[in-house]
Amino acid sequence: MNGRLSAALAGLVLGVLAVLAAPAAPAAAHAALLRTDPPAGKVVAEVPAEVVLTFSEAVRLVPGRTQALGPDGKRVDKGEATIRGSELHVPLRSTTIRGTYLVSYRVISADSHPVGGGITFSVGAPSAAPTATDNAARTDRLVAILIAAAHYIGYAGLVLLVGPVVALSALWPRRLPRRGPVRLVFVGIGLIVVGTAAELFLEAPYTAGVGLFGASADDLRTAFASTYGAAHLVRLAAISAVAVLLRPFLGGGPKPPGTADRALIAVLAVVGLATWPMSGHAGASSLPEVTAIADVAHLGAMSLWLGGLVVLVGFLLGRANRKELAAILPVWSNWATTAVGVLVVAGTVQALVEIGTFGALFGTTYGRLVLVKVGLLAVVLGAAFVARRVARDPARAKAAVRPLRRSVVVELVITAVVLAMSATLVQTTPARTARTAAADQQAPPAYTARLTSPLYSLEVDIDPARVGTNYIHLYAYTPEGAPLTVVEWTATASLPSQGIDKLVVPLLRVPDNHATGDLDLPAAGIWEVQLTLRLSDIDEASVTANVPVRD
Repeated sequence: MNGRLSAALAGLVLGVLAVLAAPAAPAAAHAALLRTDPPAGKVVAEVPAEVVLTFSEAVRLVPGRTQALGPDGKRVDKGEATIRGSELHVPLRSTTIRGTYLVSYRVISADSHPVGGGITFSVGAPSAAPTATDNAARTDRLVAILIAAAHYIGYAGLVLLVGPVVALSALWPRRLPRRGPVRLVFVGIGLIVVGTAAELFLEAPYTAGVGLFGASADDLRTAFASTYGAAHLVRLAAISAVAVLLRPFLGGGPKPPGTADRALIAVLAVVGLATWPMSGHAGASSLPEVTAIADVAHLGAMSLWLGGLVVLVGFLLGRANRKELAAILPVWSNWATTAVGVLVVAGTVQALVEIGTFGALFGTTYGRLVLVKVGLLAVVLGAAFVARRVARDPARAKAAVRPLRRSVVVELVITAVVLAMSATLVQTTPARTARTAAADQQAPPAYTARLTSPLYSLEVDIDPARVGTNYIHLYAYTPEGAPLTVVEWTATASLPSQGIDKLVVPLLRVPDNHATGDLDLPAAGIWEVQLTLRLSDIDEASVTANVPVRD
């Protein structure tokens, strides 16, 4: 490989290093756990029939990685967990054991990233939490790093395939040998195959949460049978067919490729490019059709621009004569300008969908990475502006080869780093998901208050203080703070602003000083929950909790 081509590919090497140096976040999950039923950390009166975990997007199950443990450490889940859209349902066996229960889970988000963790709740009263037999939230660091590197290798392969093919079929002077760029084309095909095969193999240990070679045959079958696996198999088939059909475009023979061959390669190219959004963020967005089209356009424009720069600085600027450069550079300038325009438009569309709000642009890791990417792209456009001025002036083109080459190398290196950031963004939780999770976590907390009367002090906990079913827990104490035995608990709820009066709240006494129940609230507003505690035949007192309830 000559020095010019080495310089041209230096950016790709820097990009690989950037990917490998980036921290591999084991919790790079792209679906966030929004809420659970029963609520995490809460005390309920009896073991529920099932635990329901609701995520920010649709998920699928990792077989065998969801379980529920009782206070004694033994499994209490009944049968296999099931998925209903964005909800994970974990059925539980009927048991009367009091104490803290642990539900651990591992699912796959719609964009093929694993989501793992665990929640606890207590029956009757809290106890020491059981310890899970495995860590459902674990993602092997080496596997995560290799996944990111495989993404980059696939992108680099696209660059070395698309740009040289277009240059050879439309810009290459007949007198110049084609061996160098043809080699790049097949290197690009090889990188796509290697990157795709690596992603497909790594998906099994990645989703299962095991080491590089720890995936079972079932894990591999699950990965291959998923949408992610199907997209990668389609990509391998498309690139294999393209490799066979490309020969007429690369050989430079007297007979140009036929219309049918051109059409078939175009179709295969679109199908192949479409496999990237099918297995990534775009396919899981709120507007999948829009983001998928934008992603295909973004990948195609990026590959044409960056791949064309590789051919330009690696071969054409040093080999083409003045007359050839006068013909090539203005055409390439127009193509590059169009590619940049497509990149900007497609990137803007993707950002609007994936980020959504101005606050998310600055308030999330994904948004900040996009800002850095835009800043680097601005530097690239500055270098490109200098190069375009020379390219559009055929009279200066040959005389200014050296500064033009320097400008193009700057474009190439920085754009390759931008490409690495794209590979990093694939592993980063989209801003839309991060903000959804943050908003849910920062929402007003469940209602908690300590109410007093001359006879007792009452701790009230109503969760989640939203329209629908709420869980109410009451703890009674003497005015001095000691647990207080309650003979009878009574509760009613009313919403005077909407004319809703005296809904009876059934309560169940758990120990002597604790009662729990379900509170169904049909509307938002300030609810008046009246609580009456009878301590003996003659001692009784009532308190009222004003509970803000949101939609």
